[in-house]
Amino acid sequence: MKFTVNVECSPEEARRFMGLPDVTPINDKLVDEMGKRMEANLKLMSPETMMSSWMSVGTQAQDAFVKLMTSGVTAATAPREKP
Repeated sequence: MKFTVNVECSPEEARRFMGLPDVTPINDKLVDEMGKRMEANLKLMSPETMMSSWMSVGTQAQDAFVKLMTSGVTAATAPREKP
């Protein structure tokens, strides 16, 4: 025998019914603290500083990719010795 029961309740009611803890206050504090830290870090960096640091990482990654491709092409096109 198989039967289905549909229960309409809010997430809060379901949490209480299942005996789960209410973590809303902890979550609110965590989100507030993260927001404060983000604002403090953003105030430390000017837009010019942020862009220059982002661009330097981008060019380093691009240079590394070019070196990788160059070494791959060099290895693939190098003359091979016959055994």
